Order: sequence, then structure tokens, then C-alpha cells
Amino acid sequence: MKYVDEFRDAGIISGVAREIARTAKPSRLYRIMEVCGGHTHSIYRHGLRDVLPANIELVHGPGCPVCVLPTGRVDDGLAIAARENVILTCFGDMMRVPGTKGTPLELKARGADIRMVYSPLDALRIAASNPEKHVCFFAIGFETTAPSTALTILRAQELGVNNFSVFCNHVTIVPAMRAILDSPDMRIDGFVGPGHVSSITGCRPYEFIARDYGKPVVVSGFEPLDILESILLILRQLDAGEARVENQYKRIVPWEGNPPALMALARVFELRPYFEWRGLGFISQSALSIKPDFAGFDAEKLFNVPGVRVTDPRGAQCGEVLKGVLKPPQCKLFGTECNPEHPVGALMVSSEGACAAYYRYAMHASAVEA
Repeated sequence: MKYVDEFRDAGIISGVAREIARTAKPSRLYRIMEVCGGHTHSIYRHGLRDVLPANIELVHGPGCPVCVLPTGRVDDGLAIAARENVILTCFGDMMRVPGTKGTPLELKARGADIRMVYSPLDALRIAASNPEKHVCFFAIGFETTAPSTALTILRAQELGVNNFSVFCNHVTIVPAMRAILDSPDMRIDGFVGPGHVSSITGCRPYEFIARDYGKPVVVSGFEPLDILESILLILRQLDAGEARVENQYKRIVPWEGNPPALMALARVFELRPYFEWRGLGFISQSALSIKPDFAGFDAEKLFNVPGVRVTDPRGAQCGEVLKGVLKPPQCKLFGTECNPEHPVGALMVSSEGACAAYYRYAMHASAVEA
């Protein structure tokens, strides 16, 4: 790859689209899940649905870390922010995610010291510059962002910064994919595998999907040609009666993953016995917690976070949308009570949220389709 234009060339894309149409059997309905929210946004931003045959249905998956965070965890983070002499830091996506008492941005407007950061190291620098305050980083993300949190904790320990902690909400993608495969109301023929996550984990963790469930998985990049080529590879496997893991995103994703990043994860984190996901409920060993060796940086221990469960607002169907059971326009609140200016759920405000993608790029077409 030299230039991004290579992956957006109209002539090449048209050729791949024609090959997809030739490969797809007209008598069969194909349901392919793009696991990552980044893929969902690329699909709608570039109009890829319009070049696919009508019998190929793309189903959005749970690969948006902000979206799968249950409301109770947002409330827990805001409870930390409300404490005296605490600075809560978080990524921009989190600033407008609603809890039961408002969003971090609204709490900031009411006087809480909540700051947006671009990395956990930014939060550590704030802690070093404000020794009289306690700085807590609201950590979210899949395996993509977890290594940076781990390395920041190691750096804080090395520097002896004792007024810094992490409210850890890192989740892992494979248990969520297994939960979807085991769900009785879902039928998926294949997966467009997550590219960013796989740059850390590699491709091997998905082999059980092909082996145990007979479903193809193609790890994909995020450009239009990447996604269309991945769909074509899935169709070819299905046509041949095969199921295996393929790596379309070889320019970024090593098959065995990123060893230094994986080592950092193993050093700092351990798997939680269970964790609640919005829409999927409690999934065993699906999230990370900070190991006891680093308990001094664990906000859940330092602040005795209550961990109260909170149901979604009345009428919101975030869970069904997250699982791919409903399209965003089929939610009763989509585009009316729930919109980017006044979001009811995180799916409408996250840069990887399915509702945000539909609202921004395909609201009118999707509403007609629904």
C-alpha cells in the first residue's frame, strides 16, 4: 500500500462488486456480521450497501466499546468524578454518553473536573502536574486500547505517581462473538473480523468460530476495497462449503498478534469472572481487571465503586440493536427522541456506534427499508 486511493478506486471496486454478484447464489440469503463499529461506519460512509446484491445482508456487531458499556458503569464513573479533589479523564467518545444523571459533559458543566484526553498518558501527565488532586482515567476499549492503559500503569509505577488510577472497563471481543453465535435469535453465515483488535490479538483467537461453529471469519481492513474483498472471501468459503479464518488485513495484522502488547496486557490485567454488556447481559471472562500487584492504581478498589445495575431508558432498544437483531431505524426512539443532539443511548454518540452511522449516512434509506 502506497496511497489510500488504491483502496478507493472506483474501477477496482466495481470489479470486486461484480465478482461478489457472480459468487452469491441468487436463491440464498447471506447474513454477514461486521463485528467492528468502524466497519459499519465505513460501509455507510462509502455507500457499500448500494453495490452489493440484495440477498447479502450486512449485520452490525457489538464491536463498539462505548456502546456495550452498561449504564451502571457510566454512573460509577460519574460517581468517582463527583468526589472532592478528583479529576476524571476520558476519551472524547465518553463525554456525551448518558448515565442516569446526565453525561460527563453535563456533569462537567455542573462543576465537576472532567477532562477529555487523547491517551491515558495524557491523564498521567495531568496527575503529575496536579499532585494535590487525584486523577482517574476512565478506561474503555477492546484489546486495541488496553495495551496503552497497561503501559501507562507501568509508567505510573515507574515514576512513582501515586495520585493516578484507572477505572477499568476494557472488554475482550472473542467472548462477545461466542455469545452472539450461541444466541437463539441470531443467524450469521460469516464474520468480517475486527481489524484494529486483531492488530493486537492476531487471527488465531477466531479459529474456534470456524472449527466449532462452521462459520468463516475474514479479518478486514477499513477501506471500501478491504471490506468488499473480505465479503468476497467469505462468499467463496461458503460456496466451497469451507470455514476457516483468513487475514485480508495483512498489511497491518500479524497472524500471531503483537507480542509486546500482549505481554503488557498479561503483566497488568487479568480476566474478570464475568462482566455485564449492554444487550448481551453478563458474559463470563469477557473483560479485564487490574491485577492485585497494581491495586494502588485500581479506581474500583480505591473508591469502592458500588457497581449498581441500571436498566436502559424506557423505550430504548439499544440491546437489540447491538446484537444485530434490530436495525437502528427499527428502534422506537431512533431519530426522534434519540438523536445526536439529545442521545438516549451511547450508540447514537460513539464514533463507532451503529445508530450514529445510520443517522449520519443512511437515515432516510434505512427508514424506508425498515
